[in-house]
Amino acid sequence: MIYLAIGFAALALIVWLSGGKPILKRREWRLLSAAFALAAFSAAAFVGLRGGWGKAIVLVVVGLWLAASARKTGLGPGSAARPSSGMSLDEARSILGVGADASVQEIRAAHSRLMRMAHPDKGGTSGLAAQLNAARDRLLGK
Repeated sequence: MIYLAIGFAALALIVWLSGGKPILKRREWRLLSAAFALAAFSAAAFVGLRGGWGKAIVLVVVGLWLAASARKTGLGPGSAARPSSGMSLDEARSILGVGADASVQEIRAAHSRLMRMAHPDKGGTSGLAAQLNAARDRLLGK
């Protein structure tokens, strides 16, 4: 019980020192949440094997909640990319990381390279993929 009190006191101190500002960025939170989920599942297995079924169930529920929060992308309704007509040329170049004098081949290569990392099937988000497509379309005049 003393460990819970120490943990809550440490958490309260961290929140108080941060002044309510986010401490971790989204990617860092996802990694930390996944690590804590793994720790909770391991602790649940250990406690369950030692006969503490009530505590094991609580740890499994906490682990499931942490694992689910690690998978959230932060995309809600209306968070898709803006239509390509609302995007300026400078924004499109910035998104794809190409210069003002980029050729069609350079634009397509940059789009392809970024899309390989940001595609929803590869762990990216549909909003980011839509932004990349909108930037490509804006620069290519589609």
